[in-house]
Amino acid sequence: MAPVSAARGIGDEEVVEASAARARDAANTQSLLLAAARRRFALDGYSATTVREIAADAGVNVALINRYFVSKEGLFEACLTRAVEGLERLDPGEAPLEILVHDIVAQVSEPLSSENSLRLLLLLRSSGDPVTERIRRETFRRFAERMATAAGWRADDDGTTDVMLRAEIAMAATFGIVLLRATSGLEPLTSASADDLREPLAEVLGALLTR
Repeated sequence: MAPVSAARGIGDEEVVEASAARARDAANTQSLLLAAARRRFALDGYSATTVREIAADAGVNVALINRYFVSKEGLFEACLTRAVEGLERLDPGEAPLEILVHDIVAQVSEPLSSENSLRLLLLLRSSGDPVTERIRRETFRRFAERMATAAGWRADDDGTTDVMLRAEIAMAATFGIVLLRATSGLEPLTSASADDLREPLAEVLGALLTR
């Protein structure tokens, strides 16, 4: 018996095109879900977010979350992984302290609706899953080490331990600002513009990271 495709007069090229179209649709659906989930998880938190809300925001059937990400936890992990990848692409590497502080201030000062602000905020959200907790912990560790290294910390030098502590305090201040701006309604911090934040934040980070 001839294949169904042959019986219906469908050629090999049409089969390939149909398969490619399905792949594009799947990729687009996943992108929509990731964008909607990233915003919900970042702004509302993991527990307060439902898969139905995410699906509604993305304009797709809720069953597609399980198809592409297995579960709500799987979707959160995918969002967190991509957030980390996005932040790492912005990493200037072993930059001088002045440039590093400038870059951090620029990221924290972005509007709360920006993709970068959502990435930073997402790192502060927890699902309680060991895998995502490990991702968050490692990301924070690398973030602190990057600041500490720029400020003179060396892993093999016990005399620079205080620099790491200062870097971790600076990191806490950085992420604390992101969290408070997004969730507290505290004024004038919440509505502060990039120009408002730039100078005082640079002064705080500079003071902490300069021995």
